[in-house]
Amino acid sequence: MKKKTLVLGASLNPTRYSNIAINRLVAKNIHTVAFGLKEGDVANVGIDTDLKDYKNIDTVTLYLNPTRQQEYYDYVVGLQPKRVIFNPGTENPEFYKILEENNISYEIACTLVLLSTNQY
Repeated sequence: MKKKTLVLGASLNPTRYSNIAINRLVAKNIHTVAFGLKEGDVANVGIDTDLKDYKNIDTVTLYLNPTRQQEYYDYVVGLQPKRVIFNPGTENPEFYKILEENNISYEIACTLVLLSTNQY
């Protein structure tokens, strides 16, 4: 399996982009974990509703608007991912600065596009 990804803001709703991203990550054999407000399964990935101390996270892909992200700043930094992807609608200059200060790279991109063009 490829490097582990955390989908932050995962949804059980199959029309939500976070849900589609989980399905596509799994289809590409990328080890995927997920956090969301409602517990359940998407593509055999359990959505956690408690913040877990995941180990070896390579990428955090965000599906939370900037206001909702604030309560997760310390959590994401504490995971020490190699990168954070800010999907459309999640752009957040305040969080970019925090990530830079902690030597975590970030991309303003769409996970679905990165996956479909083999740039993930």
